[in-house]
This record gives sequence, structure tokens and C-alpha cells, in this order.
Amino acid sequence: MKHLLGTALFFVSATLVAADAAPRTATFEVRHQLDIVVPESAQKMRIWFAMPQDDPDQRVSGFKVESPYPTAITTDSEGNTAVYLEVTKPATKAFSIVETFTVARSEMTSGADPAKSRPLTAADREAQARYLGSNAQIIVDDDVRKIATEVIGAETNPVRAARKLYDWTLANIDYWVKDPVNRKASPLGSSVYCLTSRTGNCSDFNSLWTALARAAGIPTRMVYGSLFKAELEGADRDQSYHCWAEFWAPGTGWIVHDVAVADIFVGDFPTTADNAEKVRLTTAAGYFGPDPAKVDYYFGNLDERRVVWSRGRDLTLSPPQSSGPVNALAKAHVEIDGQVAEEKTVWTRKLTYREKK
Repeated sequence: MKHLLGTALFFVSATLVAADAAPRTATFEVRHQLDIVVPESAQKMRIWFAMPQDDPDQRVSGFKVESPYPTAITTDSEGNTAVYLEVTKPATKAFSIVETFTVARSEMTSGADPAKSRPLTAADREAQARYLGSNAQIIVDDDVRKIATEVIGAETNPVRAARKLYDWTLANIDYWVKDPVNRKASPLGSSVYCLTSRTGNCSDFNSLWTALARAAGIPTRMVYGSLFKAELEGADRDQSYHCWAEFWAPGTGWIVHDVAVADIFVGDFPTTADNAEKVRLTTAAGYFGPDPAKVDYYFGNLDERRVVWSRGRDLTLSPPQSSGPVNALAKAHVEIDGQVAEEKTVWTRKLTYREKK
């Protein structure tokens, strides 16, 4: 079991200081590009390309789309908008869709103050029922319920209960980048994989935490976005994706946390030639060693160096896709003649940016 460096000591003080301070802000000029290689046999291609969402902490301006074929903006089953393109018998062997925009981000400082919340009622849970059950890769089963019950005990305040699950996850799961030679992530963001292997990436971590929270009766949803990694600013290199979770508490609403990034700062691992770059690039601002205050900060707060692409799992896109529920829209969903086209085989995504001073 991992040592948490006394994170519980910071629970009240650090989060409330962050909530009371003026949120930090940052503005980024972004280029988001999807490159498509058209298979010889392709008759019909349909593409849903993730785009920045309207969000209280995310102000998007100057949004433009460049494409050789007409595009539209559509809205999926969770309210996420995406750039949609449909083309029959593509005339080109390859093409690109490029989004450019400016996004002004604010630090999220919900603070996670248990004094502002109360136990959920049956009516609360009925209203949030869609965020309490299983998804294809977030499994609320007897194993998960047993852990949640043991961890939470008699606690009924959802914020305190959520923190107990956050601390349990940090104590029992290791981010794969800490030991990339021996640990791997799942390709799907799987709560079962994460619980069984005791490792994973951001999507695995947050899938497991979401399953535990839902098992405890705490409504939870996952958010897919990207970090604006300081080390890669201006570089011709994809920023990849990142995800985190939001849970709902009466009196407060949706509260953010990022248990995956927090795990990097627990500090129970050495940096080596194998993991140093991966560890640095798992965070937005870099890694400078163990930091209990950051572990505490990421329960209830998020840094401003990120963008939101979508919320939710098992999405039904618009127009509806042919290939069944979409696990998550972290980058894009592409279908060729009704079949899913795989990333790196048919399509690749590149996200690059510069901070606007």
C-alpha cells in the first residue's frame, strides 16, 4: 500500500484557501487537427471531431473549421457539440479537418467544502440517476460496492465520502507512467482493468473512482479534455488527451477532482530515464517532486491549463452512429461504411497551442 505523505492533514485548509483566492486565468491559441487516410474501398465516411465546449470556466472565441468537405456542428446525447462531416466516395486519398480557436480558461476552485453540503435524499438520487449506474467500461458490481462500503463506513456527507474514496484510490492504484516498463494502461478507460491490475492511465483511474463513487450513491460523471502542457508549448507535437471526474453534492453542485494527476504528486516512486519525461508530461505544469499540497488541491480544484472536449460515456452521437455507443469522445469518432475506423490506422489527431500573454 502506498504512503500518502499526510494528505489528509491538508483536507480542510488547502482546499478552502484555494477556493477563497482569486482563480488564476490563462488564454491559449489552439490548433486542433484531424488527419484522415481514406481506405481504397471506402464508400461512405462519417466523422465526429471533438471541439471545445461551452463551459463556465472556458470561454471560446474565433472558432473556425477548415475542411475540404462541408461540416456541421451537432449535439450528442450528453449535450456535447462536435464537428460532423459526412462524405460519400471521397475523391481524395487523404484530407485534414482543422479547428482553430482561442480559449480563455479559469482555474476551477469548487473547494469541496463538506460544510456546504448534506446527505443525498432519494429524490436527489432519482434526479441524478443517469450518473449512478454502470457504463460499458465503468462497472458498478459487488466487488466495487464492497470496497466503497468498507472505505466510506458510516459517512453520509457526500463530500467527505468522496474524499475517502479519493484517498483510497491514491493509496491503492499507481499511475502507469511511474513504472512504464512494468505497468500499462488499458485502451478503453476500464474500471475493471484498473481495479484488477492496480494501475492505469487517467481514464482508468477516473473510471474506477467513478464506479466507487456511484456504488456509494454519489452521482459522478467523467470529463474528457486535454492539458496544455507547459513543456510542449509551441511544439509540433500532440498534447494528447486527459480526463477527470465531477461528482454532484447537494448544496454545492458539481465538484471537480483529478485523482490521476494527484497520484503523480504522492511521491512514492523514483524518477528514472524510463519514466522522467512521461511523468512530467502527465501534468500541466511539469513535475518537481512530491507535493502533498497538490495532492490535496486536486480534490475540488483544477488548474487552468486544460480544455474540455466532452462529458460522459456511452455516447449517442448526432446523427446517430452505426457502430453502437461511443465509449468517450476524447478526440474523434470515425466510421467507414458503418464500421469503426481505428485511430492511427485511418486517422490521427494533433493538438498544438501557444499561450497568449
